[in-house]
Amino acid sequence: MAETYINPLIIQRADPYIYKHTDGYYYFTASVPAYNLIEIRRAKTLNGLAHAAPRTVWRKHESGAMSKLIWAPELHFIDGHWFIYFAATDTEELDELGMFTHRMYCIECDAEDPMASEDNWVERGQVKTDKDTFSLDATTFEHNGKRYYVWAQKDKAIKGNSNLYIAEMANPWTLKTKPVMLSKPEFDWEIKGFWVNEGPAVLHRNHKFFMTYSASATDENYAMGMLTAADDSDLLDPASWQKSPKPVFQSDLSTNQLGPGHNSFTVSEDGQQDIMVYHCRNYSDIKGDPLYDPNRHTLVKPFSYDDNGYPVFGTPVPYNYL
Repeated sequence: MAETYINPLIIQRADPYIYKHTDGYYYFTASVPAYNLIEIRRAKTLNGLAHAAPRTVWRKHESGAMSKLIWAPELHFIDGHWFIYFAATDTEELDELGMFTHRMYCIECDAEDPMASEDNWVERGQVKTDKDTFSLDATTFEHNGKRYYVWAQKDKAIKGNSNLYIAEMANPWTLKTKPVMLSKPEFDWEIKGFWVNEGPAVLHRNHKFFMTYSASATDENYAMGMLTAADDSDLLDPASWQKSPKPVFQSDLSTNQLGPGHNSFTVSEDGQQDIMVYHCRNYSDIKGDPLYDPNRHTLVKPFSYDDNGYPVFGTPVPYNYL
């Protein structure tokens, strides 16, 4: 019998990231509503994360570049060390383009237990690209001995808030190659409210790389798209990636699941089922800026593949409040 997952799994946690480690634990991190710190919780089961106590591993600075709006942390285990990528800024004010001013940062922990102490985490500084502009939502993956970095960033020459980029890495906080753009907001469903491509997540299955991402404003218009590349292709060549013209996951008004997105991927307890992790709201009447509405909750959803080996995400799962 298939596992029934608690949904929402964790309330008021947006931009969720779950990583299943070799120690058998699921590790969870996400944006906290106050955007002021980074926390991790862990459990031996996905449902266990709903009841696991979070541990703060890093706090925002009092002033300067990492002092405001700590967004979208991701926890990665690379060559025996833990790394967290996140975005931060020094002000909540918008710039002359009407945008936030985030940059991407990395912290590292060489302890076996990443939750043991805040003192175990060392700041590796900003992950710099070829542009000094708004950037966020970094993720990383390894393939054929090369480590890749994927993120969202503003190009002042391109309309919109952010595009998706990829580069090879020299080490976990330094790029090795010049960034190349893989996607920009262009379809109608990517430009509702804001022109946005952000929140990339990478899945390697069936001899293909699938890169999901989120588009449009963070209200009920938020939806997920997908890029696909053969795993024997040049992943740094934009021509290797094919973009779906339609969203692969979007709001379902029949169950009041609105604005699903900023996803990540993990696997079931037995390792046999792929699981998508994402956030979603259950109402559209948001007072003020959707960014400061805390009720984007973390949900988990098993998914399957079609006859061509492409993921089929279906529709957002309704709340069950188990």
